[in-house]
Amino acid sequence: MTRKYVPGLLVVDVQKDFCPGGSLAIKNGDLVVPPLNKVTRFFDKNNWPIFFSRDWHPPDTEHFKKWPPHCIENTPGAEFHSELLIPGRSYIITKGTSKKDDGYSPFEGMAYKVKLETFLRAFRVNQLFIGGLATDYCVKAAAFDARALDFRTYLILDACRGVNLNPFDSNKAIVEMKDVGVVMTTTDEILR
Repeated sequence: MTRKYVPGLLVVDVQKDFCPGGSLAIKNGDLVVPPLNKVTRFFDKNNWPIFFSRDWHPPDTEHFKKWPPHCIENTPGAEFHSELLIPGRSYIITKGTSKKDDGYSPFEGMAYKVKLETFLRAFRVNQLFIGGLATDYCVKAAAFDARALDFRTYLILDACRGVNLNPFDSNKAIVEMKDVGVVMTTTDEILR
């Protein structure tokens, strides 16, 4: 008997440095936590796979030529937001560990030396729901890679916030994601 396909959840970079008070704080970045926790509980209750990505930069990465130092490995700023629900059977995808790369996409990272795509295929995930930080960088990179790998991809609109170096960067990112086939959804629609 063939195992059926299941949905997966990818929570992107909800780390202290990206939340208010952090070194690269995103305005209202902490407001993604309540909707993400609702979706996480729903996925956990259904025994569907859940992944949390995190930046884990070395202190001397070239990435910091573009950005203020943030999410440096083994520092408090790299920790997940204290109220973020992380069930015990979740997988932590660590990315941005090289001195040379930006590590925007969780598909570049690994858990237990295994790539995210490998986990998704092993769990027979065919739909990937994505939320987190930041809409216009790592979330967008995750959605683009998921689509390129042919996963049906959903962006949880109320569970994302953007950096918005320019005022409409997040809106532009959402349009770009739609253009590659990402479906827009909300926490309420998922829970229904």
